[in-house]
Amino acid sequence: MTHEIRLAEAADVPAVKAVTDAAYHHYIARIGRVPAPMESDHAQNVAAGRVHVTGDPVVGLVVLYAHEDHLYLDNIAVHPDAAGKGLGGRLLSFVDAHARALALPEIRLYTNAMMWENQKIYPRYGYEFVERRVEGIYDRFHYRKRLTI
Repeated sequence: MTHEIRLAEAADVPAVKAVTDAAYHHYIARIGRVPAPMESDHAQNVAAGRVHVTGDPVVGLVVLYAHEDHLYLDNIAVHPDAAGKGLGGRLLSFVDAHARALALPEIRLYTNAMMWENQKIYPRYGYEFVERRVEGIYDRFHYRKRLTI
């Protein structure tokens, strides 16, 4: 199954919310609160051109912020029904290509300390652990991936 990755449009906002909620809902009990991506302003992110989606219907997405010296991966979400089919890896490869296209030398992200699955996944894709930081009510592990442009 191949899925094109494209810039999200206003009509995709309900699907972006649905995929994000489905991907993160199971973490609520574990971390004791709603994960930050579930509280994002999806309409604003789509309108600002930060969201890329894949699937028809949408089953995966990334939310990206381009900064002067890095690309920030704010959210990556795959619907549980589409999990285990390599879609997350394809989305991470897209993020790499997007950063290179913008001539950005680094990708940064963080994950909640209680989302331990991610602490195994990101290093497999070339991300290195930077630091653990408590930010407000969130305990986060920060990662970065340096790219050759």
